[in-house]
Amino acid sequence: MKLSRILSNQNGVSRKQASALIAAGVVTIDGIACREAAREVDRFSTVTCRGNVVQPGEPACYLMLHKPQGYLSATADKVHKTVMELIEPSLHKDLHIAGRLDRASTGLLILTNDGLWSRRLTEPDIKIPKVYRVTTTDEITPDTAKRFAEGIWFEFEQLRTSPAQLELLGAREARITIFEGRYHQIKRMFHAVGNRVTTLHREKMGSINLDDCLAPGASRQLTETEINSV
Repeated sequence: MKLSRILSNQNGVSRKQASALIAAGVVTIDGIACREAAREVDRFSTVTCRGNVVQPGEPACYLMLHKPQGYLSATADKVHKTVMELIEPSLHKDLHIAGRLDRASTGLLILTNDGLWSRRLTEPDIKIPKVYRVTTTDEITPDTAKRFAEGIWFEFEQLRTSPAQLELLGAREARITIFEGRYHQIKRMFHAVGNRVTTLHREKMGSINLDDCLAPGASRQLTETEINSV
């Protein structure tokens, strides 16, 4: 929401009066004076006018979870266990998942109440790398890396995936880096080359690595460096 609108909505002044107060330098965002009436302000920022709080900033929450098998990447489900059961209940308010994993998959899962931040992390057009370790039913053929680098055609979406990077770790094990995160993307890519994924484990999203100290089912708050990397 624009700063002038927040001021007029919450402080009982007109939009013109709000703009004048902002121009006078008596309005702050998180303790810093702002003279831009059109400045976009999220709900996590504290806005004051002449020292009086106009908008108290809500606490932002950014969590890293080591997702175990058997849990849905969902906030609620009537049949299956969800990852929310692994999170402290006091943190549940407004949490959503930034980049889901299917029920059988494991590894790095990010939960947050900051929608703008999570969109930057998951938006396909931004192409933030996501790194996974996979095992497959059959041996990974020599041409798989080339096929993935060229992109795989998905008939349902009528699109070709962005070039992906494949690093062989063994005959049936690899590390793959993708830059989108479409529905079951890695499993569908391997299916397209005649193979099947048996395990899928996410290690990294952007600059955020799964913490080696987190046991399956454990979580922690992201560090300021991790949050600012997105």
